[in-house]
Amino acid sequence: MIASNDAEEMRVFCSALHPASTAEFLSSLEAGEIWTILLAADATLRAEIFSYFDEDLQVQIIESCPREEIAKLIEEMPSDDRVDVLDEVEQDAVDEILPLLSTEEREDVELLRSYEDDACGAEMSSDFIRLHEGMTVGQAIAEIGSQTHLMETVYYLYVLDDAERLVGIVSAKDLLRRINRQDEPIEGFMKSKGTLVTVDANDRREEAIRLVEKYDFVAIPVVDCDGKMLGVITHDDVLDAAVEELVENAHMSAAVDPLGDETYLDANLWTLARKRFMWLAILLFGAITTAIILKFFNNVTERIVWLVAFLPMVVSSGGNCGGQAATLVVTALATDEISLDDWKRIAKRETAMGAILGALMAVCGYVNAILIYAFGEGSVGFDDLLIVPLAVFCVVFISNLVGALLPLLFKKMRLDPALMSNPFVAGLSDALGTFVYLWLALILIMPFVA
Repeated sequence: MIASNDAEEMRVFCSALHPASTAEFLSSLEAGEIWTILLAADATLRAEIFSYFDEDLQVQIIESCPREEIAKLIEEMPSDDRVDVLDEVEQDAVDEILPLLSTEEREDVELLRSYEDDACGAEMSSDFIRLHEGMTVGQAIAEIGSQTHLMETVYYLYVLDDAERLVGIVSAKDLLRRINRQDEPIEGFMKSKGTLVTVDANDRREEAIRLVEKYDFVAIPVVDCDGKMLGVITHDDVLDAAVEELVENAHMSAAVDPLGDETYLDANLWTLARKRFMWLAILLFGAITTAIILKFFNNVTERIVWLVAFLPMVVSSGGNCGGQAATLVVTALATDEISLDDWKRIAKRETAMGAILGALMAVCGYVNAILIYAFGEGSVGFDDLLIVPLAVFCVVFISNLVGALLPLLFKKMRLDPALMSNPFVAGLSDALGTFVYLWLALILIMPFVA
């Protein structure tokens, strides 16, 4: 087909299958060969097939094929999709392509690219159906027909004033119910300004995720500070953003710098090492605190050697409990089950929980201490071993409370609560547990050691 340069056969091939299947067949070819075949299809189908290619292949095609033809493809793509792929293209190629776009399309691309990666503006599409105040049902239906190329979603129709400010929303279902009442004004059944739910273009995308989840929206409008409507974030964009947030939070909870758009297997080894090493180094230097505490209590551990055997158990109990509390609070914050205003309730709840868990863990710790050191040669008295459950109780109680409240503190400081990851909580609990355990030994046992 390519060898004979049969344009008709290429056109039939492109239209015979679903665009996703066509893209799958073409993906094994070289970028230039793929473009030769796509040129035989009409512009709309060409953009649809192109949308199903992997991002890496899309970038190869854009960077290697004629700029004029690529500019036409870019203009046919949904506004949010083309911005996403252009962000991955070499800047020199982007600089050559943008001037070839129409003024309107170029301004749209530049606007969407101007937002931070995690802002609602970066996730939105500027393709939406615009209606105007004063329209009737018949006029609205005719307007929809003239804007079919903007149908990112047709479930909601957005009513704007002369300044492009959002003043109402009409659902397609409500409009179609009135199809036999062509002269009825849409203002009579649209959702008016007081009941509209929107996000600001500079809001973080978590806000869009929260609102779509709360109200079960198919799409949510994006406005600027003056109420001018800029675009919509559709449910599929929200789903993509939610997955990205989930992956990012999972990485941060393990003290790994998020990989961004790179996948685990595609990430360069040195890049991956850098993202992991940075936090490992921070945690390593944080562990120096534990070493300093051990050195400070060196006299205690030298004279009461058996204390060292229980140190890992004491500090790990605190780290595990603190990690649990931090995970529960971070998850509750992410799902809007709690807010910063709930900090007093959370503190009371985790105080009680820390006491319960501390008591239960103390019993387990005392049983272990007795089984190991209360019998046989070199045994330790039951009263001396009480230092172990006492330390376990204190460390679990404190670590649980700290693990629960630190994510709230991070949220208050406008930092991502997920930064309060399990490794950080564990490192903090190590230092805290070591100090509490050896300090209790210093004041309760050392005075009685000959």
